[in-house]
Amino acid sequence: MASDPANLAKLFELAIAHHQAGNLPEAERHYRAILQASPRQFDALHYLGVLQAQGERYDDAVTLIRRALKINPRSAEALANYGNVLRLSGRPAEALAACNKALALAPDHAGALTNRGAAMQALGRYAEALASYDRALALNPRSATALNNRGVVLKELQRLEDALASFDAALAITPSNAEAHCNRGNVLQELGRFEHALGSYGQALAIRPGYPEALMNRGNALQELQRTEDALTDLRQAILLRPDYAEAHYNLGRAFKQQGKLDDAVASYRKALSLKPDFAEAHYSLGNALQDQGKLDDAIAGYRKALSLKPGYRDAHGNLLFCLNYHPDLPAEEIFAEYRRWNDSYARPLRGKSAHANSRGPLRRLRIGYVSPDLRLHSTRHFIEPLLAHHDKSRVEVFAYAEVPKEDAVSARFKGYVEQWRRTIGLNDDEVATLIRHDDIDILVDLAGHTTGNRLLVFARKPAPVQVSWLGYGYTTGMDAMDYLMADAAFAPAGCESLFAEKIVRLPVFTAYRPAENMGETGALPALQAKGVTFGTLSRSVRINHRVIHAWAAILNRLPDARLVINSGNFRDAGMQARMREQFAARGIAAERLLIGYDSPPWDVLRRIDISLDCFPHNSGTTLFESLYLGVPLITLAERPSVGRLGSAILTALGHPEWIAMTEEEYEDKAVALATDIDRLVSLRAGLRDQMQRSALMDEPAFARSVEAAYREMWQKWCGE
Repeated sequence: MASDPANLAKLFELAIAHHQAGNLPEAERHYRAILQASPRQFDALHYLGVLQAQGERYDDAVTLIRRALKINPRSAEALANYGNVLRLSGRPAEALAACNKALALAPDHAGALTNRGAAMQALGRYAEALASYDRALALNPRSATALNNRGVVLKELQRLEDALASFDAALAITPSNAEAHCNRGNVLQELGRFEHALGSYGQALAIRPGYPEALMNRGNALQELQRTEDALTDLRQAILLRPDYAEAHYNLGRAFKQQGKLDDAVASYRKALSLKPDFAEAHYSLGNALQDQGKLDDAIAGYRKALSLKPGYRDAHGNLLFCLNYHPDLPAEEIFAEYRRWNDSYARPLRGKSAHANSRGPLRRLRIGYVSPDLRLHSTRHFIEPLLAHHDKSRVEVFAYAEVPKEDAVSARFKGYVEQWRRTIGLNDDEVATLIRHDDIDILVDLAGHTTGNRLLVFARKPAPVQVSWLGYGYTTGMDAMDYLMADAAFAPAGCESLFAEKIVRLPVFTAYRPAENMGETGALPALQAKGVTFGTLSRSVRINHRVIHAWAAILNRLPDARLVINSGNFRDAGMQARMREQFAARGIAAERLLIGYDSPPWDVLRRIDISLDCFPHNSGTTLFESLYLGVPLITLAERPSVGRLGSAILTALGHPEWIAMTEEEYEDKAVALATDIDRLVSLRAGLRDQMQRSALMDEPAFARSVEAAYREMWQKWCGE
């Protein structure tokens, strides 16, 4: 008889043997045979529930184990497994309660501790999860599951090297653990070791071909290595295997954005959100793509939605600030208020009260620390290098805190300018702050602001007695913990102090410029060979708003033979080009008068331009210096301090304030007047580079002395406090 206890016991032994051997269909058949004969057989209900979870049939698993627990509510093992399947079915709070019941019955149950850790991990309670995993491993040091999960938590806590060690320990026990290989690859990515990450993903896929998570994450690593087509192949394969994989659609969007295919990126992000409407990261990335398309209001809505879904989402809030800087219609006071909200949410709670032990000698050699993700081939190198190369080492000892995943030849040059190079990749904010304190830094300088890879929350911890913002962002950090912002009188004019959290220190000029080595000569004025002048901008699309387009169209309408070049990375995308032409067409400008595209490097494009037109209310950046260096004058509009005053600061230092307009009408008039003075343009083409080289903009030693004098004044003020 099938219901005979001996027969049931034999069936159960066979079921367990198949289950342990991984023969899940046979195990399931035997469990169900037992339950058909004895519907209240506890072990068969329990383990069939575990098996259902292994097959990702979580609702069935919950039902079966719940039935088992009605028969034996004091089974710690069943409660632990119940907690696990509740977590897997998306019910982490209930999962935690079940695991706690298991531990009340059996405090040293390693499996319950592991599952409790997983529930806490799902709830974002990472420190408690880590403690639970550590207790489980003290009881069972060879639990590969606990080691793997512990590695994931350590990654979330930004203890990346510890996470790597935990995954390695898990793999030493179970080398065939595809999930641990995949997780190991994720940590290697965060450490900037992308080639090594590919190896881990390859091992995961060798063990489990068609593993969607490994394909997706390998696609992300390939993106970082600029192997975009290979990345697209992996991401598309992940989606083919799992069409409802929201994260893969999201990462496909990121790959498209890297290629400049903004319409495709937006479509992928929207697909991810159709599958997972509460996907905060997809709302954030959609905001980034919309921002690049110049749809600033939609981008802002995306960032705010991401923040509503994920309070404390710092990247989304930081990019919201970045986007607000470019908005053509918002008052400066409203934008500054959002910066202060950012400070209140993220920075102020971290402010420590510990005193700094730095020696207060007012005239001693100072230890200066520069913090940046851009100590590499990046546009800011043209301004960082003149300062680092000319520091007086008898007065300052220079430290660099480099958030640089992949160092390059520029990084190698920078290393030669500093006494100490500290690589901060893989260190969390607390660890970087501790390192800075250990280095006894007197003045800590942020070179990034709210740009990608910044370490502003290190500054929030106030690891140095004097903290300074300069260069990389162009506006306030909004932070109480940032003492000073270095600018000049044109960049941050008197009366704008209420728009900055920092005290403004005005240098003679706000920066010095070192051109790229391969820019070449200026060439002849294009207008001499053409029927009319060629205006141009190399600015990113986010700066080209309805006010800018209105002004540029007005200039072209007043000069029927003039053309306009718009050239930057955003305009690789055909859709972007078409939308820009449509906006000009609505203002009476024919498409053939617009030369829209992307060339890199841009020197030949600049040589084909007679006059550069700056953007507003957020001015262009490095391209303004490059234009002038290639003999191309520029017209700028002085707008909001300080992002709207960069052009004014450059032209003031160069000695050409006559190219600075105070209204949009004056901007148009100045552009038209300069365009109709061909003799003046010829003269400027021949002499502007020499004038720039002789100006304060390229006097690197003098700029370094002015910065060091400012540092000394800041330091002496602190010494006197």
